[in-house]
Amino acid sequence: MQPIRQGDVILLPVEQINGQQLPHLTLAEGEVTGHSHRISDGVAQLYEKNGILYLQVVSETATLTHEEHQPIELPQGSWMVRIQREYEPQGWRYVAD
Repeated sequence: MQPIRQGDVILLPVEQINGQQLPHLTLAEGEVTGHSHRISDGVAQLYEKNGILYLQVVSETATLTHEEHQPIELPQGSWMVRIQREYEPQGWRYVAD
């Protein structure tokens, strides 16, 4: 599986997932707009370990949605959720969506 990107969220395939299951399916909240990257369709579970989110897509596919981006169909599997960062003279910062 290849990495999948939607806006500032990047999903990287991983072999297995550990961590505490979360009660929601929101991968990232927009700091500027208040919009969120979230699973809106399909069966999935979100986990957190050491400040890193992991997504397990249980159904054949799950839909990742965001108000400002096209929906993306994610295939079944395990994913690490990362937020894209960019460099500024003051240092690295997370991209604001």
